[in-house]
Amino acid sequence: MTNSLFKGTQIILLTVLSITILYFGKEVLAPLAMAGILAMLFLGPSTFFEKKGMPRWASALIAIACLLVICSGIIFLLNWQLQSFAEQVVDMKKNIGDMVSKVQSWIESRVGIDETRQKAIVEDQMKNGTDVGSTSIISTLFGMLVDFILVLVYIYLLLFYRSRIKAFLLKSTKSDNPKRTLEIVDSASTVAASYVIGLAKMILTLWILYGIGFTAIGVENAFFFAIICGLLELIPFIGNLTGTAITLLGVMAQGGETGIIVGVIGIYAFVQFVQTYLLEPLIVGDEVNINALFTILSLVIAELIWGIPGMVIAIPCAGIMKIVCDRVPALQPIGYLIGSDKKIKYRKR
Repeated sequence: MTNSLFKGTQIILLTVLSITILYFGKEVLAPLAMAGILAMLFLGPSTFFEKKGMPRWASALIAIACLLVICSGIIFLLNWQLQSFAEQVVDMKKNIGDMVSKVQSWIESRVGIDETRQKAIVEDQMKNGTDVGSTSIISTLFGMLVDFILVLVYIYLLLFYRSRIKAFLLKSTKSDNPKRTLEIVDSASTVAASYVIGLAKMILTLWILYGIGFTAIGVENAFFFAIICGLLELIPFIGNLTGTAITLLGVMAQGGETGIIVGVIGIYAFVQFVQTYLLEPLIVGDEVNINALFTILSLVIAELIWGIPGMVIAIPCAGIMKIVCDRVPALQPIGYLIGSDKKIKYRKR
């Protein structure tokens, strides 16, 4: 009983300490964790090129170049679609103005605050928050740029020094368990890479489905909204709802009819059905063997600790945690608790 209580106390203290370190070390650990997941994605191609005689520094640079090309392509697509928005700015401002007038009239009739008073309240809020808001936006954009550069640097260094990192892991474990350590590393790399590849395929498929659907019902700039909805798939659960909300707001700002608004909601429901019962089993597969309860908990905890970046990498990190728990005898009960009944096979990389 005493031993069990002591072990339980150790686990609780270790959990609290880990969460504290993750929370206060966000600025350093979040980009590193993101880079670690992406480095696992490029591990296979880098190994392939090195077997063909390419030096490791060159294979790591190729991985960075591929990531930059992908990001540049997405930015190009968004910029291309945003150009068409510039032609509709005048009409959208008029539609937004009409919407605001209707909302103001509704507030006046329901709450009793006239339009003059409402405008005064809004202007007062904007006056108090404009400078802070502008500074916050600039600071956020600069922080995102710095984090992106850090991620690229970390990916290169993780790929370049991966042999040393693996040797460190082997030296840190017991001498009679090197095979188990190697199996954990290989399985974790496979799960992370498979999840990222599956997610990329999912996003491309969603672009096509949303693009066809939005075009069919007459949504202006349909491909732009399709790209947004697909990219927000990076944030599980919440991303789908956010993308649809942005599309609905865009349609209303463009003066869309009620039929188009209902059509957007219908397309969202249809795509979600296809995604859940067809795309996820075929494209994403069962690489991340985590049950629904722990998936949601991991997303909530990751958001509390690291915000949006935490939600993006929460699921692959949970999958890696499951692999470690399954292969360490003392942690196997935790692995069973967070796992599902799906049987998956890990391929060596």
